[in-house]
Amino acid sequence: MAKKTTPRKGAVKKTKYIFVVGGVMSGVGKGITTSSIGKILQSRGFSVTALKIDPYINVDAGTMNPTEHGEVFVLSDGDECDQDMGNYERFLGVTLSRDNYMTTGRVYQSVINRERNLEYKGKCVEVVPHIPMEVIDRIKRAAKQAEADIAMIEIGGTIGEYQNILFLEAARMLKNMHPEDVFFVLVSYLPTPSKIGEMKTKPTQYATRTLNGAGIQPDIIVARADRDLDEKRKEKLALFCSVRKEDVISAPDVDSVYHIPLNFEEQNLSTILLKKMNLRPRQKDLKDWKGFVSRVEESQKTVDIAVVGKYFKTGDYVLSDAYLSVIESLKYAAYALKRKPVLHWIDSEEYETNPSSLRELKKYAGVLIPGGFGSRGIEGKIEAIRFCRENGIPYFGICYGMQLMVIEYARNACGIADAHTTEVNPKTQNPVIDIMPEQKKNLRDKNYGATMRLGTYEAVLKNATIARKAYKQKEIIERHRHRYEVNPEYIARVEEAGLIFSGTSPDHRLMEIAELPASEHPFFVGSQFHPEFLSSPLHPHPLFVEFLKACVK
Repeated sequence: MAKKTTPRKGAVKKTKYIFVVGGVMSGVGKGITTSSIGKILQSRGFSVTALKIDPYINVDAGTMNPTEHGEVFVLSDGDECDQDMGNYERFLGVTLSRDNYMTTGRVYQSVINRERNLEYKGKCVEVVPHIPMEVIDRIKRAAKQAEADIAMIEIGGTIGEYQNILFLEAARMLKNMHPEDVFFVLVSYLPTPSKIGEMKTKPTQYATRTLNGAGIQPDIIVARADRDLDEKRKEKLALFCSVRKEDVISAPDVDSVYHIPLNFEEQNLSTILLKKMNLRPRQKDLKDWKGFVSRVEESQKTVDIAVVGKYFKTGDYVLSDAYLSVIESLKYAAYALKRKPVLHWIDSEEYETNPSSLRELKKYAGVLIPGGFGSRGIEGKIEAIRFCRENGIPYFGICYGMQLMVIEYARNACGIADAHTTEVNPKTQNPVIDIMPEQKKNLRDKNYGATMRLGTYEAVLKNATIARKAYKQKEIIERHRHRYEVNPEYIARVEEAGLIFSGTSPDHRLMEIAELPASEHPFFVGSQFHPEFLSSPLHPHPLFVEFLKACVK
């Protein structure tokens, strides 16, 4: 539970709520739009929080397949949620909680539990109004906890889908309760068919009418397209969607999503919204953000990084969203060094079928293996780690990437040929990586949801190590998402062979960071935690920065 705090001096009397909904198609950019609007309102001196509503029956995102849903982002309190929550934290520089994330399953579960506990006092509990009312209660609770002047709420899915209609109903009901405090932004796509050569507004007109059918009229239309909107298109949207022309915001494709807040401000979006919300405009300060965007634009010299994983393929396409926070963290660190990162996606199974292809790793400045689960491609990853270690290629392993790094070292440096993880081989004679004892019962009972070491944990760093040099402090706090750990029975043997566990839990029971000395390798480091969850544009994570420094060298 968050500590009770007194209201901030200068806080607005009532929280304002801005709902962001999507039209025409999925993937139109609602999450980035929500983050960007939040950023520009924050720059005007207002306290902003952000919420995501996902129309899934899943209670959380932890059991979703990354190749279908994208990355599972972990909050400090251990909540497993949608990757857009990561965007909110990175853009706004805030720490969000489980109150800021809800799914259909989570809402229904809460209502059913309340009904079982007789909290409805014998009433007939119905889908409407009780589900929308639960959604409203959650939105208000999150806003109150954050002491937010403005709460941004992204409703997942696309207008016209059955799955999100109850969330739209909640938004309509909240608007009816607080007509002066609730506003709507429609993020819609305007296609330009190649054979026609003209940008079409009709799909967005239909999306607006469909939204009207749910009892909602957009206050702002963010028009996504492959190019800037012209005046003619803005006039048509204003006429047929019942908005003012200045309320149609052009949002063309950009090379960097971090330019979007600046694009919105060039169109005076924060001023338009503050006027609609009847809030007095305060200062406008995007100086630090502009500085970051300038570094992005000025970074011309490239640095090539290979990302070796398995959550890439979805049909004939590569889904990099499975590692979104890792990608962004690499970018932040590279831009801090005024380098442009070029990422290369390598399926680790290729190294199992064609070991000679490992030689291609020599052409990259560094190699990163991110987190993951399961046995597919694991031997290919281990061989890639060995190649990096033996050839002096900077290597960074995250979570599973650290566990495999320890396995590789145990096999090839300690002579434990059959060293393995019980996640892949439960009967291994040398379980260098093993399940946490308290989790064994959960696995036996097939209780997989939210049973891992989740959220923030403390660690202490050893002196004269790469980790200590990177952090510049002895004690750190990082976010975790895993069940398996380095087996304490093998720690002494591995360290005798030369691998250093430079970060441990305060009681020294859990190994948090492993590395080879800088005198032996330019950068051979693994972290059991997920540093990518605490990296942001204005504050790149120190381990990523240190990795990129080695890559640049």
